[in-house]
Formats: sequence, structure tokens, C-alpha cells
Amino acid sequence: MSETPGKTESDSQQTGGLQASLRALLSTTMAIVETRLALFATELEEERQRLLATLAWGAVAVLLGCFALAFAAVLVAAAFWDTHRLLVLGLMTGCFLVLCWVAIWRVRMLMQASGGLLSATLAEFEADRKALSPKGPK
Repeated sequence: MSETPGKTESDSQQTGGLQASLRALLSTTMAIVETRLALFATELEEERQRLLATLAWGAVAVLLGCFALAFAAVLVAAAFWDTHRLLVLGLMTGCFLVLCWVAIWRVRMLMQASGGLLSATLAEFEADRKALSPKGPK
């Protein structure tokens, strides 16, 4: 007989079953972590691409807008140079200030409307936490 004293066949099966269950749990946990890290990496890459595109197009827009406004101001000032040059220059300055305020307001609105960095990853981690809590999913 190969059994050790005090240890039955069912005890060794339970130990083997426990080890198999722990391995399966560890494997499942690793798969969940791997999936979440892949989602994290994907979202991070999407955010990086979005940020770079936004910065590039924003820089182009600012540069071209500055050229357009400068030439428009010179054109309008030249057109009214002999009659109301100070009034026109004052109105142009006021218009530029109002447009600047609108642009700043729009940037603030866009920043507040952002869904948040890595919101999908954080939501998945929250769902995992709720599913694994002792109370179970709600």
C-alpha cells in the first residue's frame, strides 16, 4: 500500500482539487488583469493620438487665424485711415477681445466635457471590484 498513515484517498483528491481550483482562479485572475491592461494600453494610445491631433490642428488654426486677423485689421484700418482710423482700430481691438473670450470659454467647455482619462478602464476595474466583493454584484 502506498498510502501514508492517517491520510486517505479522499484527502489527496481534495488537496489535488484545491490546487486545481487555485490554479484555475489564478489563471482567471491573470486573464482579467491581462485584459484590463490591454484595454488600458488601447485607451492610452487613443488619448495620445487624440491629444497630438488636437494640438497639431490647434496650432495650425491659431497660426492661420492670427495671420487672417492681422491682415483683416490692416485692411480695415487702411480703408478708414483718412476718416475714422481711431474708431476703426478701437472697434477691431474690441472685436478681437470678444473673439478671444469666446475661444477661451469654448476651450473651458471642451475641457469640462471630457469623459475623463481612461474612463472605460476605470469602469471595468470598478465592475470587477463589485463582482469580486464578498457581497457579490449588486
